[in-house]
Formats: sequence, structure tokens, C-alpha cells
Amino acid sequence: MVYGKTSAAWSPERIHQQLILLNVTDPPSPNTIRKYLKLKKPPSSHGKRQAWYTFYQDHAEEIWGVDFFTVPTLSFRILYVLVIIHHGTRRIVHTAVTDSPNQFWLTQQFRIATPYDRAPKYIVHDNDPVFKSRNFKKLLDDSGVTAITTGREAPWQNPYAKRAIGTIRRELLDYVVPLNERHLDRLLKEYVNAYYNPHRTHQGLGGATPIPHRHYLPTDAAETTLRKTRILGGLYHTLEKVG
Repeated sequence: MVYGKTSAAWSPERIHQQLILLNVTDPPSPNTIRKYLKLKKPPSSHGKRQAWYTFYQDHAEEIWGVDFFTVPTLSFRILYVLVIIHHGTRRIVHTAVTDSPNQFWLTQQFRIATPYDRAPKYIVHDNDPVFKSRNFKKLLDDSGVTAITTGREAPWQNPYAKRAIGTIRRELLDYVVPLNERHLDRLLKEYVNAYYNPHRTHQGLGGATPIPHRHYLPTDAAETTLRKTRILGGLYHTLEKVG
């Protein structure tokens, strides 16, 4: 018998582990605990998550993550932003803005992102109907691209696209409200091409940038001169060594 309440954040797996830690010789399984907690959807097991992450690590250079997110304009019009990111380098391959993300628009954006047949081997997306439309699936098949559809309510299965979208929101859209579709597209292009890809470092890359940064010869701090370049009207700055 358990007296008091367990933390609401405890998963069935954690409760099971705690019982083992307390040397309970016959603890109920996580599935049994889940049944009594009346959880609607069981969280993915560690083994399943590990399988996804292992696959992504083994094929990182061949995978693109794709996702949409919404942005309200100054006049409260809702725009949709498409983000395509390369898993291996974390480089944002393409962004595009529309107020109507239908299958024909998406197909055209994928063509723009893959000039000269430079398509990935795998593409990760969610269950949005536009990703599963006949036109887009045919384009992927014709390009030799295998689609990997994430589970419902499983954003962790498309981690790099989700992380990139969160970064764009925090570093750009939390500070600037776009006026219209053209303004948002210009903001995104400048942020991605002038800052995110060539200058923003990533912990997952060991402090490197998605597009490899220029290599400089070592200098002492006292002997180093830096040149600052304004990005997005001064929201960010990039630094380059002079000389």
C-alpha cells in the first residue's frame, strides 16, 4: 500500500524503477501501472526512442527534417512557415512562407530546395495531410526519397526541425512582428542566410556552425581586432577577424 501521493510528473516506468529501488520483489509492470493511472496514451519507451536516435545518428548526412509553424502578422493574419533542415550539419536548407500551404505549393518548394537533384535519402515529417498528399508523395518517389512519418503527438521524432523552429521563434519572432508575407520571408532569409547558418554555433556540433566557418590563425586577445556586422538592423551582430 502506498501512503501519500506520487509526483504527477512520474511516468509508469519511473514508478516501476522506484519500486525496484525499494527492493520490492514483484513490482507491477509499467503497463499495469499505466492501466491504473488511466493514461490515454503511453509514452514511448526508452528502447523505442533509442532506436529512432540511433537511426538518425547513423544516417544524419542523408536525412532532412521538415515541418510547418504558424506566425501571426501585425494585422493578425496567420501565415505558415515551412522549414527544411539537414540533420547532419543542422543547416537550414530552405524556408518559405505562405497563407495557404497546399500540396502544389509544397511540391514547388521541395523542387526549389533540391536543385540539380540534390535530394536527401530520407525526409522526416509529421501527419499533416499536405505531407501525405498524392502530389508530394509522387515527387518524393520520383526523387528516390523515403518518407519517415512521425507518430501522432510525438514531436521528439522530428527533433532537429522542432528545435530549429523553437530557435527561430526565440531569436527572431519574439522580437519582430512581421507586417505581411513578404516581410516575414525577408526576415527569415536574412536570419538564416546571414546569421543562423554561417555564424550561429551549435552545442550538438561541438561549437561549430552549420556552414563551416572561416579558419583563422591564432592570435592573442590584445592583438586581435574584430569587425562587427549588423544583422536584422542590429538585432544580432557577426564578428570577423581583421587581418
